[in-house]
Amino acid sequence: MTTAEQEQPEQQQTATKAKGKDPKADLIRTAFMEVGVPLGLYYGLRGAGLGQWLSLFISGAVPLAQLVYKMATERRVSTVTLFTLSIMAAGTAITLLTGDARLLLARESYLTGLLGLWMIATLFAKRPFMFTTMTKMLPEETARTWHANWNNHARFRNVMRWMSVAWGAAFLIDSAARILMAYTLPVDLVPVLSVILLIGMLMTVVKISKTYGRRMMAELA
Repeated sequence: MTTAEQEQPEQQQTATKAKGKDPKADLIRTAFMEVGVPLGLYYGLRGAGLGQWLSLFISGAVPLAQLVYKMATERRVSTVTLFTLSIMAAGTAITLLTGDARLLLARESYLTGLLGLWMIATLFAKRPFMFTTMTKMLPEETARTWHANWNNHARFRNVMRWMSVAWGAAFLIDSAARILMAYTLPVDLVPVLSVILLIGMLMTVVKISKTYGRRMMAELA
């Protein structure tokens, strides 16, 4: 490979980041808007004297507004966005009819539960969740290596499938825990505990995935 060919992936990554399309930066922004802002807004509203249900409803509308704004600005509707929007809209409609704060708290569990089922369901697709997601976030040269490993190594394919199952199972556990918390704990504790649960779950599964992934890549090298 020539020097120019080696420099090309780095130039492409730099150009992508310059356009504001860095996947990691997008992930951080999304997490802040969909987790940090609603959490801060909920406790801010509660501190201002608003009731639990109204505070949950207003803070929960932030991610929904973000999805609508994304569709309007990008002028396209991805399957994932439509799926998320439909679940959130249905959950919001149900809570408007019932006025139940605990049902509103449990709304997020539907999304994480279905997301977990979808991750596992990708085992029947051409590429499983773990492979398709990670190759979009990896440097171009590393992504090419992953594609080559997928085409040439059965062990690599099996690991990608099992890791997809692990991620799906983690989200299903998260969903069940959210429902349990929503109906057994004080309402004002659940929002922050849900965030702690999500962060803890993601940190655990990411750590396991990285450790296992490095070991596998070392074996294939």
